[in-house]
Amino acid sequence: MAPWAGAELSALNPLRAVWLTLAAAFLLTLLLQLVPSGLLPGCALFQDLIRYGKTKEGGPSRPAACRAFDVPKRYFSHFYIISVLWNGFLLWSLTQSLFVGAPFPNWLHHLLRSLGAAQFRGGELTLSAFLVLVFLWLHSLRRLFECFYVSVFSNAMIHVVQYCFGLVYYVLVGLTVLSQVPMDGRNVYVIGKNLLMQARWFHILGMMMFIWSSVHQYKCHVILGNLRKNKAGVVIHCNHRIPFGDWFEYVSSPNYLAELMIYISMAVTFGFHNLTWWLVVTYVFFSQALSAFLSHKFYKSKFVSYPKHRKAFLPFLF
Repeated sequence: MAPWAGAELSALNPLRAVWLTLAAAFLLTLLLQLVPSGLLPGCALFQDLIRYGKTKEGGPSRPAACRAFDVPKRYFSHFYIISVLWNGFLLWSLTQSLFVGAPFPNWLHHLLRSLGAAQFRGGELTLSAFLVLVFLWLHSLRRLFECFYVSVFSNAMIHVVQYCFGLVYYVLVGLTVLSQVPMDGRNVYVIGKNLLMQARWFHILGMMMFIWSSVHQYKCHVILGNLRKNKAGVVIHCNHRIPFGDWFEYVSSPNYLAELMIYISMAVTFGFHNLTWWLVVTYVFFSQALSAFLSHKFYKSKFVSYPKHRKAFLPFLF
């Protein structure tokens, strides 16, 4: 490894600082939820900020002041609309630079540099970042489709802070991916000037993992949506029922597990060694583990016959 590469890996740039802070915050939140409730003082606002949907309904009593900041959970679709548009623009900009030689817009180049993008990083980062950005855009497009045509949303709510965070999240994720592209000024730097020559085995493995994880997440969302429909596909109620099938046989929230696997597939596509993306994966792990843990508690409290062998998030472990 060249000296500059080692220095780059050890640097804590703004993007890494953000993802490290988010990961630490959600780890702390998860640990607090694992502590018996009687040992810590309750905080209605804190519980309101970490819960959404059914876990907000099944959680502690919510004061009227908290309800004033409710936003319908069906607004999840807004996150993916923003992602499809924003990350579609980033993907278009990267494609233009790679195949047409068009430089990034000045404002985008300066934004990436301010977030920690470096010049002339080698390896397979150009093709890796291109593939990961494609994966991210396809993931967002599929989730948007599911919001409109698969999922059945009840009158469940999310906090307005959660809503704003969701809007910003996919913008930040897209910028994180694009910041990993080696740059020569405002242009993308490609070793050998041939993108396909950078193809490696881990690109194929990452693609296979992404498809596998996405298929299972889609299946899980179909199972959840069908719980509220009749055999003709007509929505007949918005109640919660025990889901069965696919990864639901092992964990209560396989859709969250699949989300983690999708981000791990992107880490594989980056060649396993991209520290910035592993910080993103760490954040996703703790945030999804927290949501899965709260969902697991909800199911166990609501259904006496809930399968006892199911774990919350990780099969056989947690």
